Amino acid sequence: MKSQKAITFLCFVGFIKGGKIGDCVSKPAAAAARKKEVVKRFSPPHQSPSAAAAVATKGHSGLLSSKSGQLAGNPNRMKGLFKSKPRTPADVVRQTRDLLIYVDQSSSSLSDSKREEKMVELAKNTRELKSILYGDSESEPVSEACAQLTQEFFRENTLRLLIICLPKLNLETRKDATQIFLDILIAGYENTDMALHYGVMLKECIRHQSVARYVLESPHVKKFFDYIQLPNFDISADAAATFKELLTRHKSTVAEFLSKNYDWFFAEFNLKLLESTNYITRRQSIKLLGDMLLDRSNAVVMTRYVSSRDNLRILMNLLRESSKSIQTEAFHVFKLFVANQHKPPDIVSILVANRSKLLRLLADFKLDKEDEQFEADKAQVVKEIASLE
Repeated sequence: MKSQKAITFLCFVGFIKGGKIGDCVSKPAAAAARKKEVVKRFSPPHQSPSAAAAVATKGHSGLLSSKSGQLAGNPNRMKGLFKSKPRTPADVVRQTRDLLIYVDQSSSSLSDSKREEKMVELAKNTRELKSILYGDSESEPVSEACAQLTQEFFRENTLRLLIICLPKLNLETRKDATQIFLDILIAGYENTDMALHYGVMLKECIRHQSVARYVLESPHVKKFFDYIQLPNFDISADAAATFKELLTRHKSTVAEFLSKNYDWFFAEFNLKLLESTNYITRRQSIKLLGDMLLDRSNAVVMTRYVSSRDNLRILMNLLRESSKSIQTEAFHVFKLFVANQHKPPDIVSILVANRSKLLRLLADFKLDKEDEQFEADKAQVVKEIASLE
């Protein structure tokens, strides 16, 4: 009886645990059944390998999706990932050269829209070249970038192409191209093989007053102070000839330039040219100085120059040169200091302090060939110095 009750109880327990009436489960069997049921309930259903991989990456794909969404929503970040490398000055020159070749050779066969596209691109490149050479409102030109640009121009026929294509450019691009052209010519003195050729072209260009004014007003005019001192005699002499042409041909333009740029110009002129250690440089420069100061159009500049004690000191040293040529040219400038009827007190003091030396020097100073005008000027200078108090 007890055995029958035990069996009935176990059958009831099996029903409660999910079995059927009549199922008889012993304790070990019941435990195994429960374990199997638990495993079955919490194990994932059978999946194919691809489905399993999808599940495995589900969390990561969500992360990737969110990142992609952020990048897609921020075009600047996307652009930053694929940012193009900035063009070098040489790259700009090469691309400009390609455009000039295209315009020169294909202009007749280009459609209006295609031609306009090329001209717009060429105008953009030309402005960029000008910006490299001159800087812009936000930055000054970088000498290294200018050098790269110039070197690339000299490697191919870019300059010739630029000249040939000038008539085909619109007005603004033509102006930019002209400035670039002149700057390249000036920088041509740095190219030993081509310097003299570019010098000839530059001198021909500055025969036109508008071109001379542009060169004088450009920052590149300062380069002449260095070009005149280049070790290659032919190049330095050519640069000096161009410099003289700039400062003597167009008188009104030169007078305006010297008045506006007096301080820096004569500071450079004195230091780098008149006080140069190179004899040729000193001789050419003192001659040029006399030509400028004795020109009537530069009367205001001359008066200012001969009122400076530093300038007088330089001229007195040049008077003592062993070279007769330098002495003679220095005398023609020195006499302007003495003849000035409104000498500043410090000029008078220097002349008085050095009177005996100056009179002795002038007494011994004679030209190889007799020159009545020179002798008359010298006599007047001696008289003025002797009468100073």
